[in-house]
Amino acid sequence: MRVLLKAIYDTEKTNDAIRDGSMQKTMQATMEALRPEAAYFTAEEGCRTAFIFFDLADPSQMPKIAEPFFMDFGAKVSFVPVMNGEDLEKGLAALG
Repeated sequence: MRVLLKAIYDTEKTNDAIRDGSMQKTMQATMEALRPEAAYFTAEEGCRTAFIFFDLADPSQMPKIAEPFFMDFGAKVSFVPVMNGEDLEKGLAALG
């Protein structure tokens, strides 16, 4: 299932992680593991924020995916199912 992982990072924890190089390493490992369809980085609520769109094959993967964000960056993390245009078209066609 295609999902949006939204991570809002704690500023102080990510400042430290940027300084010591661990943020770059963790994010690189995350991108390699998830192989996202798209990933965007911005500021939201005055904090560094990531929007990562990827295929979640099994919900049991959620803890493994989320824990580095929680532990390393003090992030608020959410997973939201999302559709692309083809998914929406298929869903609307099923309405009859």
